[in-house]
Amino acid sequence: MPKLLTQELIPGMVTAEDVFSYNNQLILPKGLVLTDKAITKLEFYSISSVSIKEDSIQPKDDFVPDPSYSERIKSSKEYKQFRIAYDTEIEQFKGSVNDIIKKNVLDTDALLDKPKKLLSENANGLHIFDMLHNMRMYDDPTYAHCLNVALICNVFGSWIKMNDEDIDTLTLCGLLHDIGKMMIPEKIITKPSRLTVDEYDVIKTHSLEGYNALKEMDISDHVKNAALMHHERCDGSGYPFGLKTNRIDRFARIVSIADVYDAMTSARVYRGPLCPFQVISIFEQEGLQKYDPEYILIFLGYIVNTYMHNRVRLSNGMEGDIVLINKMDLSKPMVQCGSHYVDLSHEHGLFVEAIL
Repeated sequence: MPKLLTQELIPGMVTAEDVFSYNNQLILPKGLVLTDKAITKLEFYSISSVSIKEDSIQPKDDFVPDPSYSERIKSSKEYKQFRIAYDTEIEQFKGSVNDIIKKNVLDTDALLDKPKKLLSENANGLHIFDMLHNMRMYDDPTYAHCLNVALICNVFGSWIKMNDEDIDTLTLCGLLHDIGKMMIPEKIITKPSRLTVDEYDVIKTHSLEGYNALKEMDISDHVKNAALMHHERCDGSGYPFGLKTNRIDRFARIVSIADVYDAMTSARVYRGPLCPFQVISIFEQEGLQKYDPEYILIFLGYIVNTYMHNRVRLSNGMEGDIVLINKMDLSKPMVQCGSHYVDLSHEHGLFVEAIL
């Protein structure tokens, strides 16, 4: 039975085996027909690959994006300018990472200049999230993901009232958290055929590889620990060591939130960026034990408030405007649909399906 990377999965595929987390918690059962939400849940649990029934694998069709909020962002002058600057910074970032790996040279000022430049040209950090969600897939997605996480961390640091020095450190943590993936043998990363179980196990060593690449560098221990611990979870369900809250570096606990949020809201081959309210719902249902509540609640609160007064479509097809955020149930705002007010926190099974 073939094993596919999580980012290769498409709704309609069927799991060939039970899918377990790193502490043997059942995530998805065998024989489940995958949905968009199920695939997002796999990313939430950092599941890198899944066994799929071969007869359920279909060619990837080109999806037709919903002409909505996402399309308006992509057509805006602000987004187009951001995209040009982003492409330039990605190329420079690749060069900096190669210097670390091949020359053992780390210029922190040059590294930090990249996300700072992007943010200074787009001063409203709230819009940064929208633009990141709408970036296309890159040939080198790891580099793009690292830059995204750094940008998110920079804004996140200001939300939790970090001082400037700590925000710089947190941004650097985001930039280098996945550097270990560059240490994985190229023959595995670029292998054109399906990976074996052993090859997947090699990919999962990237956190240790990242720490080893940075451990002799003259940088903050927080940066080294973020590379090592960004897949650890506060309930002990993460890897590589199964550490719990107090043993996980504080900066790594923050990076882990930015890391999984970027993965969950990225565009996929079969859809545009996932509606943030669906992501927030997964965090609320399953993440409050896995992520430090001191940080995750602040993060989700700021994210959801960026969509106040936005027009949305509900799962029953109704459209309306968000008029109130329920602080006790962030993914379930109150929506005004004409003269009718819908409090989603009191409507079982009804949810925000898309931002329009």
